[in-house]
Amino acid sequence: MSAYLSNPQIWQESWDRQQQAFLPDREERFAAMLSAVAATTDGPAPRVLDLAGGTGTISLRTLARFPQAQVTVLDQDPVLMAIATASLRDRGEVVDADLGDPGWRAKLSSDGFDAVLTATALHWLPAERVATLYGEIREVLRPGGIFVNADHMPEDSLPSLSERLRDHARAEREARYAAGAATGWGEWWEKAAADEFLAPRAVEREQIYPKTRHGQEWNPPALWHVDALRVAGYTEAGVLWRGGTDAAVVGLR
Repeated sequence: MSAYLSNPQIWQESWDRQQQAFLPDREERFAAMLSAVAATTDGPAPRVLDLAGGTGTISLRTLARFPQAQVTVLDQDPVLMAIATASLRDRGEVVDADLGDPGWRAKLSSDGFDAVLTATALHWLPAERVATLYGEIREVLRPGGIFVNADHMPEDSLPSLSERLRDHARAEREARYAAGAATGWGEWWEKAAADEFLAPRAVEREQIYPKTRHGQEWNPPALWHVDALRVAGYTEAGVLWRGGTDAAVVGLR
């Protein structure tokens, strides 16, 4: 077994391409998130918690924009965390924690983050857990800090258009897969499982995420999230960004 992950930058590129095929406006949401961080943080070194951060996608973009930033990636996926660790090296911390467990905050080495950012991750959690989690996230923010969640959040006043947008995006995605322009989700994980370093972590991942673990995705409209943020005690809450049937909601502590 290899003692280290070879070519972490290439694994990051592979992950990005796979994700970009599913979310063509992925970079736009990240840019909106980081603009909000810039607008609400004093100084060049924001403290950012990359929640359910996977390979460290948001952290790497944070460091590109704020080279002195202090970033923490929190996730539970052994494969993605291994890629994040190899990519960040000594530029950030990677924390193993389950957001389904209210004790996740105890895994952090500190609190008082300027921003907590997450993207396309929390829709696997049930409604009651997401609502409670929003309050827990507020507690690790400094006063005036922000939380941004970008995910599948349709506009409930446009049901017909939202359905057409989803159908159109699905057709384009399938065309990319058919032409070999992008790697699909399943194919990417097969390649990861074939890597000498990632293979044992892929086995561990199967134990953490059995096929029955996630269940049905839960994608309420953005307004549900905004209301949940207000109930959780954020002083301001609203929609920061929208792209088709996806949106990013923000809460200000």
